[in-house]
Amino acid sequence: MKIYLDGQFVDSAEAKISVFDHGLLYGDGIFEGIRLYEGNVFRLDAHLDRLWCSAKAILLTIPISRRDMVEAVCESCRQNGLRDGYIRLVVTRGVGDLGLAPWLCAKPSVFIIADKIALYPPEYYTSGLSIVTVPTRRVGPAALPPMVKSLNYLNNILAKIEARQAGALEAIMLNDAGFVAECTGDNVFIVCQGRLLTPAAQQGALKGITRETIVSVAQALSLPFEEHDLTRYDLWNADECFLTGTGAEVIPVVKLDGREIGDGKPGPVTNRVLAEFRRRVLVEGTKI
Repeated sequence: MKIYLDGQFVDSAEAKISVFDHGLLYGDGIFEGIRLYEGNVFRLDAHLDRLWCSAKAILLTIPISRRDMVEAVCESCRQNGLRDGYIRLVVTRGVGDLGLAPWLCAKPSVFIIADKIALYPPEYYTSGLSIVTVPTRRVGPAALPPMVKSLNYLNNILAKIEARQAGALEAIMLNDAGFVAECTGDNVFIVCQGRLLTPAAQQGALKGITRETIVSVAQALSLPFEEHDLTRYDLWNADECFLTGTGAEVIPVVKLDGREIGDGKPGPVTNRVLAEFRRRVLVEGTKI
């Protein structure tokens, strides 16, 4: 496998960063997870928009131009002979000393990994997930804007561990006020009385690229959509529920905290949304 690392493609065994890189020492950096479908990088422009906004938010200068970044992403796929896969694009603060000071990091580092991914077993896309609510809370917007997709994922990791301990593959994370924020790596949607609802960024939800796509899908399917404050009670009593994410795509949830959602099967709205999403991934993208 070839990895893009600071302007060069190197074998994965030789793709190394310094132990003094602040991305490693402090989680000081940003990333994007991007999908490749049949030779098309899905919504690459939207991912790069978010990457540059995240960089601006944390006062990080991306060391290459946007045009060069597009080429680096596409070439990473070509170098590895990929037609379908997952791209992890990372920008770190770069090498510094053992203190926090980011201004002592001379130059940010960029690396890109293009590989395969299978986040959930295929059968769950037809039968649905059973998930749980976990104790670990989502970092509040007052502490770190959820729009910033940073390298510091420790609270999501703790929540993922708690989900596994409960025998689940995914978990609902609440914010400090007790409202639903998101899952450990996915956004959450519910269908309630014909409306499609999802938490707002103000409640701690990442403004996911797939989430944004589903909002557009809802409009195309004439589904009433709104951002809404949601509690566990709302999810327990929803007609349908599904999760969205670059890795997860669109996956139904049929049980939360031991309570069946709807009739305990993926619902008709979820199936319509999934079908339209899968159609779009084949026509919306940047050819490699």
